[in-house]
Amino acid sequence: MSQFSTIYERALERKGGEENLMALMPSGIKTIKQLKTVPDDRYLAGISKAVFKAGFVWRVIDSKWTGFEKAFWKFNVRRCAAMSPDDIDTLCHDESIVRNLKKIQAVQVNAVMLLEFAEEYGSFGKMIAEWPEDDFIGLLSLLNKRGDRLGCQTCQNFFRFAGKDGFVLSRDVVAALIGAGVVDKNPTSKSAMKKVQQAFSEWREESELGFAQISRILALSIDS
Repeated sequence: MSQFSTIYERALERKGGEENLMALMPSGIKTIKQLKTVPDDRYLAGISKAVFKAGFVWRVIDSKWTGFEKAFWKFNVRRCAAMSPDDIDTLCHDESIVRNLKKIQAVQVNAVMLLEFAEEYGSFGKMIAEWPEDDFIGLLSLLNKRGDRLGCQTCQNFFRFAGKDGFVLSRDVVAALIGAGVVDKNPTSKSAMKKVQQAFSEWREESELGFAQISRILALSIDS
């Protein structure tokens, strides 16, 4: 497996130096304390936005988001968890949102999930804030198992926008991982994801950078 310093130097060369490279780093990564203070309704909103964006044109979801907030009661977790069949039918005819039945139903399922996490950990924010740093793939797996329509890529995008430090396995990042000898194809199996986690953990120790920064540098180190 390649040393991160080799990958970093390649990214520096491609982007014309450290100042240019650092200007492209992801912003908005929150501290543990900050993650804990975010209300769970905002996490449900973030999860729901990631679900609705999956396989869809992102700018359309962004342009309609005010309508989503109103239609889903500002993503009040208990209200969304208690949606009735009539509520779901009304939402399926609401032109202010994207009327996708499965994704509308996912809001309810994921609201129930957040209530369960709040019961177990105090809040969803507390749970993700205190999750072991070197087990990001475990956190992705947990949401996939207990939520709805929360595939690996959807969860990665949610955590990035929520400010949780983690990697996003975009096409360019996967290409960089293959080039670095971490995996030999898109990592979809549990064993491949463990290799990815190990690589990111080792590179973080080597570089003292966060997963989000490492992920971005990997993407910038290859010719796309």
